Amino acid sequence: MFTKQMALNMRTVKSVYRADKVNMGGIIIDQPLPNNHLDRKDPFLLIHHWYNNMSGGRMQKELGVGPHPHRGFSPVTIIYKGALHHRDSLGNSSIVEAGGVQWMNAGKGITHSERPSKELAEQGGEFEVIQFWINTPAKHKMEAAKYYPLEKEDIPTVVLDDKGSEMHLIAGEYDAVSGPAKSQSDMLVANLFIKSDSEVRVQTKPDFHTIAYQLNGKTEINDKKIGDKTMVEFSNEGSELVIKSLEDSRILLLSGKPINEPINSYGPFVMNTTTEIMEAIRDAQMGKMGVLIEEFD
Repeated sequence: MFTKQMALNMRTVKSVYRADKVNMGGIIIDQPLPNNHLDRKDPFLLIHHWYNNMSGGRMQKELGVGPHPHRGFSPVTIIYKGALHHRDSLGNSSIVEAGGVQWMNAGKGITHSERPSKELAEQGGEFEVIQFWINTPAKHKMEAAKYYPLEKEDIPTVVLDDKGSEMHLIAGEYDAVSGPAKSQSDMLVANLFIKSDSEVRVQTKPDFHTIAYQLNGKTEINDKKIGDKTMVEFSNEGSELVIKSLEDSRILLLSGKPINEPINSYGPFVMNTTTEIMEAIRDAQMGKMGVLIEEFD
């Protein structure tokens, strides 16, 4: 049972949103952010959840997203099932498998592609990823781009209870454990794997904007019933998340210090002013964000 003091520490649930279905160039995804009620939750700009049970018999170049540029933010991709092949104009080519993360600080510009692995394209199987976008503070937007592939074994685990519930810590610090991702502002990014019939408590910083996206399962988070493909937005009242799981559940937790700067975005560019967006479009057209020519076996 919760005590009165526990209730005072609980973050208030501000709203609960079911993810929308969105067609992204023929790929049907679940999009919890942005939605009709919320454009962004500073510093978090977008969340895309893509699941597909691939039939196989395809060529890799037919699947995923081909070369495209980015500037001014960090696109981060978590691989839950299958494997994702990243190629970019810096010369990186890496395949990250389930449990890993592809973290990229786009900086002043990078061109990359994201495709299910060749093996997955040819042989088929389950493929599930989430990509979310994190705004970059103005002082870092024009720094050199960096790409960080993180394998499953690179990501530390924090035990949440004695039933096997865990936090996989991607960025930030929790319980004296540090995540490996190189974020450009203060944040906590973690996957929560909550076992059925568990009750866990997760602490967040009161001044951090916090959202949680539940991929699957059934839970009660701070007394609100949450189903699959559902996002929870929290107010900045309180600090604790109390999660009671009715079945095995997976939750992406995003909690970050707001940047509090103007945002001007256009497609794959996130800057502060209209002039900066126009410069980004021009630079991409002139090849200043790099050129990526994919090579397939």
